[in-house]
Amino acid sequence: MPYVKIWIHAVWATKNREPFLNKNIRSLVFEHIHQYGLSKNILIDCVNGHHEHVHCLFRLRNDQNLSKVLQLLKGESSFWINNQNLIKPKFIWQKEYFAVSVSESVVDTVRRYIHNQEEHHSKKPFAREYDEFITKYNFQVINDYV
Repeated sequence: MPYVKIWIHAVWATKNREPFLNKNIRSLVFEHIHQYGLSKNILIDCVNGHHEHVHCLFRLRNDQNLSKVLQLLKGESSFWINNQNLIKPKFIWQKEYFAVSVSESVVDTVRRYIHNQEEHHSKKPFAREYDEFITKYNFQVINDYV
């Protein structure tokens, strides 16, 4: 039996960063993503975010790959949001996402950061956070609509 422990911190946004995830539906959406992920054997630790984006901390199992996990989480949750009529226009996530590995030694720090999104974004908008992620992780930006 393989022993694998790969922590991933993923971040994805609504299409065009529209602030569709108002306070009334955010907890429903994040709880749904969490429960759906667990039902698909995705080892989700926590999910949270703000008006236009989601942070998710999870572990990859040995038989999973990152793109498939995010395809499942994003695809099913947008279907669910539309099926539940949680917002008026059709809901779509952007195709792009951030995903970085997380060292075991900082999992608690990342977890606190994710749980603290409301306070965090009262001081820093997502656009600035996005730019900081690009710089911190030295991502190569291919297009500018993320």
